Amino acid sequence: MTSLPIHDVIVAGAGPVGLFLACELALAGCSVLILEKAAEPTSPLKRLPFGTRGLSSPSIDALHRRGLLDQLAVPGRLHNPFAPAGQPAPQAPPARRQAGHFAGIPFHRDDVDASQWPYRLPGALPAVLLSEMEELETVLARRALALGVDIRRGMAVTSLQLTDEYFSVDAGGQRFSGRWLAGCDGARSAVRKAMRVDFAGTEPAFTGYSLQLDLADPHQLQPGRNVTPTGMYFQTQPGYLHLQDFDGGAFHNAGLPPTREHVQAVLRRISDTGVTIDTLHIATTWTDRARQATAYRQGRVLLAGDAAHIHAPLGGQGLNLGLADAMNLGWKLAATIRGSAPAGLLDTYQAERHPVGAQVLDWSRAQVAVMRPGPEGRALQAILRDLIDTRDGATYVAGRVWGVNLRYDLGEEHPLAGRSAPEFRLDDGTTLGIAMRDGHGLLLDCFGEGDAALADLARGCGIHHVRPATADDHTGIGAALVRPDGIVAWACDGAPDVADLKKAAARWFLGA
Repeated sequence: MTSLPIHDVIVAGAGPVGLFLACELALAGCSVLILEKAAEPTSPLKRLPFGTRGLSSPSIDALHRRGLLDQLAVPGRLHNPFAPAGQPAPQAPPARRQAGHFAGIPFHRDDVDASQWPYRLPGALPAVLLSEMEELETVLARRALALGVDIRRGMAVTSLQLTDEYFSVDAGGQRFSGRWLAGCDGARSAVRKAMRVDFAGTEPAFTGYSLQLDLADPHQLQPGRNVTPTGMYFQTQPGYLHLQDFDGGAFHNAGLPPTREHVQAVLRRISDTGVTIDTLHIATTWTDRARQATAYRQGRVLLAGDAAHIHAPLGGQGLNLGLADAMNLGWKLAATIRGSAPAGLLDTYQAERHPVGAQVLDWSRAQVAVMRPGPEGRALQAILRDLIDTRDGATYVAGRVWGVNLRYDLGEEHPLAGRSAPEFRLDDGTTLGIAMRDGHGLLLDCFGEGDAALADLARGCGIHHVRPATADDHTGIGAALVRPDGIVAWACDGAPDVADLKKAAARWFLGA
C-alpha cells in the first residue's frame, strides 16, 4: 500500500458540501485532498427534474460571496425549473404565484411581507433560486481544481488510523495522510462510523419513491400534488412521479430494488386507479428518517452535510443546510490550521450549526405529521392552510424555508449580529459580497468617525476596511464586523465604541 504526502485536510465526499468546503479551505491557503467513492460525478438523479434543488438565502449569499452564483444558470429557471441552461427567463406569471410550500401547502410570493426582514435589502439578492445538483457540483469542482484541490474519484474510505500528529485514511488500495479529516460522505458516512459518533433521531413514517416511467394510461393520474387516504402522489411533469407510501419506511429499509410490478402496485393503491406502467426507467427510494450526529467534531475529525444530519427532502433544505455547514466551518478550520484562530474558534462550529440542524429536522418532522393520511392529518392540513394563507403566516413559512430568519446566538445585542450581512453597495463601486471573494472578513465603517482607528483595527485583524456608497444605504448601522462567512459578528448604531469593537473582534480574529 503506497503512502502519499500529508495534506492539511482530507475531505471524504465530493458532493456539493465536500466540494464547497474544499474550496473554502483552499482559498485560505490549505492543501486539500478529496476522496470520493463514486467513480463518475454524473448521475440521472443529479439532473433535472430529479436533481432540482431550491437554493435558499444563506446558500445564495455564500455562492455570491465567492463569485460562484453567476456561474449557475439559475435565473433562467426561477419561474421554469425545466428550462434548458441558457434559455432566457420567461415572463413572470400572474400574481399569487407559488413560492414554496410546507407539507405540500403552498405559500405565495405576493403574500410575503419582506418588510419584516429589514436587513434584507430590496433588489440586492433573491431569497430563493432553483438549481440543478449536477450543475452545482460541476461549478464547485471546477472552482476546487482551480484552487489546487486534489480530487480522487473511485476512492471509498475503508479505514482510518489516528496518531498524535496526523491520521491515515485507506481508500482505493492507497493510504493517504492528513492533519485534519472532514466527513462529507453522506448519510452512511464511513467517517462518522469510524468516529463512533451517535447518530440520534427518529425512524421513518413512509417510503418515498422518485420515478421516471412511461404510463399506458397517464390520463388516470392528476397533475401536481395529490393527497389521498393512503398517501400522496406528485406528478411534476408527464413521465415523472414522486410517491409517499406511509409504510413506516418498510420497503426502503428492506433494501430491495423497486421493480415495475412493485411500483405499479403502490401507485395503484395510493392513486386509487388502475393505472398501468409500461416501462420503469428510473426508480429510487428514500424516507423521512431524521437523525443528527451528537458531535460534529471529535478531535481533528469533523462532520458536515448529510454525514452530520439527515431528514426527508421536503422543501429541499438538506442541500442548503450542508452548504451552510461548509461555509461556517471552512474559514474556522483554515484559521486553526494557519495558527491565526483565537482560542475556541473551531468549537463555535458545533455551537452554531448543531442547533440549526436540529431545527431543520424538527421542521421536517412537523411536515410529515401534517402529511399523514387519516383524519388527524387532514385536520392539521386544513388549519395550517388557513394560517399560511395569511400575510403573517406566509411570511413566517417563507422566512423558515428561504433561510432569511437564520440568526446565530453570538451573545450580541444588536439585531443584525448573528445574521447574514446585507448586500451593501460600497464607495468603490462594488458590493459587500464582491469585497468578500478573497475569503477575508470585513469591517464596515458606515459612520465615518474614528476612521483611522477602525482602519488600524481592520489591518491588525487581517480583514478589509470598507465604506458604504451612500449615507442612506446602511439601515442606520454605524459599523459592522463581518466574519469571512458573511455573518455579522458585531454591529452598532451611530458612532462605534472602538473598545467594544476590539473586544468583539478579539473573539473572531487574532491581532485585534
